[in-house]
Amino acid sequence: MSKHIARRLQPVLWAAGLLLVSGGVAAQTTPAGRLLASNCFQCHGTNGKGPGFETLAGRSSAEIYEKLVSFASGKEGQGLMARHAMGYTDAQMKSLAAWLATQK
Repeated sequence: MSKHIARRLQPVLWAAGLLLVSGGVAAQTTPAGRLLASNCFQCHGTNGKGPGFETLAGRSSAEIYEKLVSFASGKEGQGLMARHAMGYTDAQMKSLAAWLATQK
């Protein structure tokens, strides 16, 4: 890039950076639980209504969270769900449970 073009772009880049830092540009965010639910899609669907497995949509977040904690502790055995749950932090399990509880 020539120095002339770079010099002309500096104010634009500076303004764009200032907007991002100041929050002037609203970034679209996805709820964390929704992103975590993408790990569940094959069995439960990202909306909690997957094909042939336990439906999670419509359950309370407390019920889903308690079940995840039970899986993570090993109380439910060492199956696939235990392996998934062991990979989540407590905050992630709460976020995932909250997201799935909003699905109807």
